Amino acid sequence: MNHAQLTALGRALRVLGEHGDALNSDTPDTKLHEIKADLKRALDLLDETVTTAAPTTRCSEHPNGPVDEAAADLCLLCETRRRAARRSQVNGSFSHGRAPGPDEAPERIKSRYGLREDRPQPQQRWLPEVWNGQAWQLCGTPRRDRIEAERYLAAERKTPRPGMAYRLIHEFTDYEVLRIWGTPVKIDIEPMGNL
Repeated sequence: MNHAQLTALGRALRVLGEHGDALNSDTPDTKLHEIKADLKRALDLLDETVTTAAPTTRCSEHPNGPVDEAAADLCLLCETRRRAARRSQVNGSFSHGRAPGPDEAPERIKSRYGLREDRPQPQQRWLPEVWNGQAWQLCGTPRRDRIEAERYLAAERKTPRPGMAYRLIHEFTDYEVLRIWGTPVKIDIEPMGNL
């Protein structure tokens, strides 16, 4: 909803509120027809401003998700998740561990998110970028091999219309600029320097 629609709808609803305050048992029919016209105008404004479908569930996470009539919030997705959690508690998937005795080895408990050794190692890649006159932008597919990325940039610099500058970024949990070819100069996109 944009500002103009919000203002018009607020004004129409305030007019209706004033009509409601002035309503009594001896209100003439002309005033009732005026109220009816204002009410239609407010409904038309409301139809214009509402762009999405009415929510099918009472779930804030999935308002237009599939409906489960048996669920308290009518959301099938959330109810499926809740049922799976209840089922796993009944079946003992998530055991509540007991303290081991002094002569017992500690029991290894399954982790919901896995152990550190089970998680994949962070991936590193090399990102070739070109200076477009305003900012650095990706100019090719990120590569897993640094030599391949440098060869790609060497080939890009030999094209008939090479970029002003190229750089190679090393991505590995953080970004590090490895090497820059050329000089990135900021170019004004307006002709004649915006004069």
